[in-house]
Amino acid sequence: MGGVSIWHWIVVLLVVALPLAFLLRKAPPGPNRFGAAPGRPQDFPAAIASFFRNYATFSGRASRSEFWWPVLMLVGVSVILGVIDRSGVLEMLWSLAVLLPGLALSARRLHDLNRSGWLQLLSLFAPVGVIGLIVWYATPPRDTSVASDVEAVFR
Repeated sequence: MGGVSIWHWIVVLLVVALPLAFLLRKAPPGPNRFGAAPGRPQDFPAAIASFFRNYATFSGRASRSEFWWPVLMLVGVSVILGVIDRSGVLEMLWSLAVLLPGLALSARRLHDLNRSGWLQLLSLFAPVGVIGLIVWYATPPRDTSVASDVEAVFR
């Protein structure tokens, strides 16, 4: 067995350091550049209806509840389809059917944080990028008024 080569270190740097460079960068200060109104909290039926109504809408903003309720539904349906059909064909078809609205929803959620929707590409750098995105998805919206209210609470 040999030691660790330079190529191993390059791969580690690409998988860990590259996503961290994007994850640790702060969102641009000032008003949200993706829309003035933050996403409104929604209940389960409204969030699912919004998910399918905004099938390919990449502009605008999505609140945390508007994001997490469809994620719960997508995971639940995938698990049920996996149990029903052991071959995985139904689950694959379901995944293909909801790929575009899932990407659009993720972009809108990142817009609510005043970040570009393209940052969802960080999920390709597992596990660092995926963990960072999950933290961002759970973060409150980023607005000057909301940020000043939060800062006032912690002063």
